[in-house]
Amino acid sequence: MQRPPSRNNTMVTRRTLLHTSTAIALGALGTSQYALIAAEAVNDEALPHQATGIKIGEVTDSSAIVWVRLTQQANRLPDNDDALKPQQGNKDGTANADTLPGACPAGNGSVRLLFGQSDDFSDAQTTDWITVPPAQDGIHQFSLNSLAPDSIFYLRVECRSAKGKYSPSVVTGKFRTAPDANEDIAITSVILGCHLYQKRDHADGFTTYESVAKLKPHFIVQTGDNVYYDRDLGPFSTTIPLARWQWQRMFSLPRHRSLLENVASYWEKDDHDLLKNDSWPGQTHGQLTYADGLAVFNNQTPSGPLPYRTFRWGKHLQIWLVEGRDYRSKNTDADGPNKTILGPIQKAWLKKTLAESNASWKILISPTPIVGPDRAKKNDNHANEAFQHEGNEIRAWIKANVADHLIVVNGDRHWQYHSVHPQTGLHEFSAGPTSDGLAEGTPGEDKTYHRFHRVKGGFISLTAASDKKARTLTVRHHDINGTVVHEQVLTRS
Repeated sequence: MQRPPSRNNTMVTRRTLLHTSTAIALGALGTSQYALIAAEAVNDEALPHQATGIKIGEVTDSSAIVWVRLTQQANRLPDNDDALKPQQGNKDGTANADTLPGACPAGNGSVRLLFGQSDDFSDAQTTDWITVPPAQDGIHQFSLNSLAPDSIFYLRVECRSAKGKYSPSVVTGKFRTAPDANEDIAITSVILGCHLYQKRDHADGFTTYESVAKLKPHFIVQTGDNVYYDRDLGPFSTTIPLARWQWQRMFSLPRHRSLLENVASYWEKDDHDLLKNDSWPGQTHGQLTYADGLAVFNNQTPSGPLPYRTFRWGKHLQIWLVEGRDYRSKNTDADGPNKTILGPIQKAWLKKTLAESNASWKILISPTPIVGPDRAKKNDNHANEAFQHEGNEIRAWIKANVADHLIVVNGDRHWQYHSVHPQTGLHEFSAGPTSDGLAEGTPGEDKTYHRFHRVKGGFISLTAASDKKARTLTVRHHDINGTVVHEQVLTRS
């Protein structure tokens, strides 16, 4: 399969301001649906707003991507579960996404970004104004380069109408760049799992998001299933507009905006926020094709040209984000040496970069489990018999090369656990779901694997640090309120 399309971002450096007119190739959206979107009437006089806030992603020691979006209204449409219930599970794609509860229809106009290291923006650099039509869902992504390492950068996003009239809608935020690879500094990160809108535990969003914000992590990682196209209250997302609606209503919630506007985030996708359950390339979900789902995800999240990548955070921590959908064989294929989830190019990259890294701790963040155990009836991940050959290969390679300083953190499973693979000793920590309401499905505690097992929601925090005696990695499972329910401290000399 071809690699996903790279994004055409605005590049900003200390010396040069360049811009392009689009944030993603619109042709990837599918000809018929794009024609409908492009044909919508546009009001050039209307002031745009920013009801979906901003996201700051792909942060390194010198660069970042700032995701922005123009909306028609200042606020999201109100939630109304009673209005959605009659459409529960509807797959025909006829629902008007712009009128559904939680929707934030795309606005029309232009946007610019101010960024600097002073919170009063006295040292701010300013990008050119970028026109962002509704046809690309009001989204643009600014790429910032030549940033100082281990520094806080403040952001201010302004917008104006297509006729040039300034809007009162302004969004501010901030993020910290990664430290240099030689910097001996403690780093704390947070890993989040599945998000199902119907299972939110507060009108303003998940309680977990408030708990994460209180920890003030250096960065967070979303492990996939950020939204559900095929399981939630209301119509299923079988078209591009309905897929976009899921992202709008989820990430316009006040608690979600508050966190994502003020911390670096990295995004992985899985099956439900790409197409449908246990999906692979070539499948469809109603009118939504695999290519459509891929384009929507790439547009709705800040990320670089490849879905697999690695990021270094100082001397002690490096993360690997792997892609589990784009290169996989069909789940129904017979298992063997040619059956894969990662694909040969990504797998070679993973082994090479893991072997080359001198980070104290290596964190392999996978959208799906590598250790498990999982339910016997599942056939979608490396903990299942359907992909046992590649699973054995990966676990054996890790044992032979990086076993003493690598752990796996995974999403997808709706329960929290800490497992140790009986044959290879590989540690795996499951983030679990983002809310207690989505906790479900476990095959039960298995003492052969489990050091910890809990059917509740929450998140994982990782802290990598060192002292005169040792280098440590502290892995904590938290409940939705932030209380630590399990802790594992790993050490190296």
